[in-house]
Amino acid sequence: MKRRTLATMISALIASPPVSHAQQSPIPVIGVLSLGRPDGKAPAFAPFHEGLKESGYIEGRNIAIEVRTAEARYERLPSLVNDLIARKVAVVAAFGTPASLAARQATSTVPVAFASSDPVGFGLVESLGRPGGNATGVSLYIAELTPKRLELLRDLLPNARTVAVLINPAGPTAVSQLNELRSAIRSTGFDLRIVEARTEHEIGQAFTALALQRPDALLVAGDPLFSLIGERIAALAAHNAIAAMFELPELAAAGGLVAYGANLRDATRLVGVYVGKILRGARPADLPVRQPSRFELVINLRTAKALGITIPRAVLERADEVIE
Repeated sequence: MKRRTLATMISALIASPPVSHAQQSPIPVIGVLSLGRPDGKAPAFAPFHEGLKESGYIEGRNIAIEVRTAEARYERLPSLVNDLIARKVAVVAAFGTPASLAARQATSTVPVAFASSDPVGFGLVESLGRPGGNATGVSLYIAELTPKRLELLRDLLPNARTVAVLINPAGPTAVSQLNELRSAIRSTGFDLRIVEARTEHEIGQAFTALALQRPDALLVAGDPLFSLIGERIAALAAHNAIAAMFELPELAAAGGLVAYGANLRDATRLVGVYVGKILRGARPADLPVRQPSRFELVINLRTAKALGITIPRAVLERADEVIE
């Protein structure tokens, strides 16, 4: 009897996990959603990890991260975010307006931390100060900076007359950017030409048209697709000897003449900070939408020299970075 009882106890111990393991809670999983790159490579999210670390969270230690990128195909975003929600993620971090809209439309319960343009206009939040729902994050100035970028082109190229604008008519901010352009063009005196591209393939066609038009300058509209393939656009502008202005500072370094826009590293880091706050119990409805505090002007003097352009000293003195 004693032998049978001992055998039963040993079998029970072997079959049952230790109590400490049974009581452990799984670490929270963060879902990361972005439009992604056409080559399928995930964007660099180092600043996002920095923001998480500021809040006490490190991947592999006390959080897990699931990344979904749409490879520059807008139509894939809804299924990707639904997959993340089905995996019971604690928070969705959405980067870019298309990803933010897909996340917000997919759930009203899972918290969403976003980096998006015009979050009030797109219905992501009720107001910047009081988001009022399950989403909050960082507002990116895109359309709002369009007049400033035109003014900079006028200061950079005082003799320019014709400016082409490369825009994605299917992009989320296309209409607002065009409205801002048409309002601002009167004060600059530029003759505005609109060139459209919805896909990477159409970018080549757009530059074929630009090569025939020979504008004095090219303003590349802020757009998630253009940001992802910005290096190719910068290379095409350089190849066709077109003075091009971009939104992202790194695209001036890639060969564009000039870039002016918000510091996206800061925005990405702040999304990480907000994800950490949410994991610690904060409600998105109570976290005001943050706005960029740093805007960067980057000028590439090597490109200017190749194009035969002399940058006015007054503009150079305003630059945050000059590439020589």
